[in-house]
Amino acid sequence: MNIVTRAAPLLFVALWHTGFIGGRLGLPHAEPLTLLLYRFIAASAILSLAAFFVRAPWPKGWQAVHLGLSGLLLHGVYLGGIFYGISVGVSAGVTSLIASLQPLLTAVLAGPLLGEKVGGRQWLGLVLGLVGVSCVLFEKLTSAHLPLGGLAACFMGLIAITYGTLHQKKYGGTGDLRTMTAWQYLVCVAFYLPVVPLLENFHVEWTGEFIFAFTWLTLVLSVGTIALYFWLIRRGSAAGVASLMYLVPPLTAITAYFLFDERLGILALIGIAIAATGVAIVNAKPAKPRTA
Repeated sequence: MNIVTRAAPLLFVALWHTGFIGGRLGLPHAEPLTLLLYRFIAASAILSLAAFFVRAPWPKGWQAVHLGLSGLLLHGVYLGGIFYGISVGVSAGVTSLIASLQPLLTAVLAGPLLGEKVGGRQWLGLVLGLVGVSCVLFEKLTSAHLPLGGLAACFMGLIAITYGTLHQKKYGGTGDLRTMTAWQYLVCVAFYLPVVPLLENFHVEWTGEFIFAFTWLTLVLSVGTIALYFWLIRRGSAAGVASLMYLVPPLTAITAYFLFDERLGILALIGIAIAATGVAIVNAKPAKPRTA
């Protein structure tokens, strides 16, 4: 295993968690679906331009249909639910906790949908990850006022990204990641264009903070990190890739400590260690049997 393959999961976690931080920075200045529509337009334009210069092939036929569905779930519904939740008062930490339940759902569904076997060792790691994440955000969940509508939207996003990941794993194929992702964003744009005017007023305050958040969310998350996510799905099992999500809430909590002065207690530090252990257990390769 080369250094790039080893570093990719850690890089993914480091980048993915910034989506929750970026959402918190940008959403005070824009309506959630409006921000996402602009983000999808910008990301699809960047990826389409990149694909044009290298003459990358575009998805066709049923692959385009399947990619469109998984993209609408992974980007349109998941991000829509998470961003709406943050916009109505669900903290970035709590939204990341809800999203981190994806590994358990993925493990349950990966068997019947993909034929992937999840053994006892993996189940142990998944449960440890959930326990660790719960420890990190226990204080927030017990003391914060959480709007029910926002929570429901976040759980809707959780279901969407879980099934979208499994659908991507099963039907995503081996096409060019630039055109595949650009196509998915274009499907999201087509879906959002008639929906957003019914729910929002396209309100955006183009402050420096919003421009930074929007640029980061578009270039780093929607272009770079999503490509890395799809690459990891291709190379590993769906349950193994999803288990990386357990590291996102602890890392989000650490980042929030430095950016927003949110304190971490001893229980949170213990939870970070437990979650990291759980991810290591899930992703560890079984030892090869010794030969005489």
